[in-house]
Amino acid sequence: MKSAQNLRELPNSRNHNCFGCSPGNPSGLQMRFFTDGRAVYSRVKVPEHLCGWSNIVHGGVLTTILDEVMSWSAITLLKRIALTRSIAVEFIKPIQVGSELKAEGRVRETGGKNDAVTEGVLYDASDEPCARASATFKVFSPAVARRLAIADEASIAWFERIFNLA
Repeated sequence: MKSAQNLRELPNSRNHNCFGCSPGNPSGLQMRFFTDGRAVYSRVKVPEHLCGWSNIVHGGVLTTILDEVMSWSAITLLKRIALTRSIAVEFIKPIQVGSELKAEGRVRETGGKNDAVTEGVLYDASDEPCARASATFKVFSPAVARRLAIADEASIAWFERIFNLA
């Protein structure tokens, strides 16, 4: 992950209960995100209650971390509301519960039908890749999100405010 001095923290609303990123979900990962304008980064330590077999982090939790960092990259870099359409994950090596992970996500391309293709990588404390993923997100403007009732009005208004879209 980049040096913290080159990154700015992304705002996060406490007005939701997302397992991955809500600061108010005591059972979740409470991920925080940072950007340099080209990618989105996060550091996370997976708590013991999210282990899989033995002391290994559950693969679904690793997938969640990758999904979060990739979705925040689409949201931040494209200034659009993003919903995951598909995700493919490659687990490279097991990760012990309690280990600090570094996550990085970036938008690889945008395409037809308001799709965004992203990539994400999880690194261990030695900066070795542990898992990587690619995903396609459906991205929406706030107006379309309202029309399709994708999110409640307060969430869409918050999104518009942080990206100066109102």
